[in-house]
Amino acid sequence: MIGIVAHVEKPGAADAVRELVRCLDAGGAEYVIERRTALLAGKESTLSMAGTAAACSLLMVLGGDGTILRVVHQLNDAPPPLFGINIGSLGFLTCLGRDEIPLAVESVLTGRFVLSHRTLLRVETGAGGELLFEGLNEVVMSRGERSQLVKIRAAIDGEILTEYHADGLIVATPTGSTAYSLSSGGPILMPDSGSLVITPVCPHVLTNRSVVVGDNARIVLEPSAPGQDIFVNVDGRDIHRMD
Repeated sequence: MIGIVAHVEKPGAADAVRELVRCLDAGGAEYVIERRTALLAGKESTLSMAGTAAACSLLMVLGGDGTILRVVHQLNDAPPPLFGINIGSLGFLTCLGRDEIPLAVESVLTGRFVLSHRTLLRVETGAGGELLFEGLNEVVMSRGERSQLVKIRAAIDGEILTEYHADGLIVATPTGSTAYSLSSGGPILMPDSGSLVITPVCPHVLTNRSVVVGDNARIVLEPSAPGQDIFVNVDGRDIHRMD
């Protein structure tokens, strides 16, 4: 069973959804559609995002990178395999573009695609892990509105790594290594590398550079000076102010 969900506010989303449905119908495919997406195709559905994902073995997502990140966050623990079709501006996480919908459907129906397993970050905040998030790209600790450095102490599996004096600190997955971490001077990691990368943002110390660790490492980041205005966000969402 194939699931369909789209960023319904995107320009051209309705045409793209109708084209996808037309190609699936022509191929005799069985599919379910998220309720807001269904309206774009003139169909009826009562399925939420979670309901659509639970009913399918592969979810076709029409949008851009932001749409895929939103879907991952909403589905949280165990999303089905995602097949992204780019109808947005950024499509690094998508498989094919808007004009390649017939090819996308053919690939799915014939099984001619490669499933790429991606690492997710599990993020806890506070001494007792009161807030819990999961991220596909990265977790970022950064300064607030004040234009000053923050001091962040990093530990790996209980061992102190260093104290960073910087605008912020990024912990990125291989997927996120091509996003904010890359623009901050971090390396590109292969999806199957089994690694995470810790990258400082505009570090004050020249020797503070990216550090690559295993993706099973427990990384603890904490403010190392009082009175700092520090925020944590996961994939640009789930913003939390550090106390």
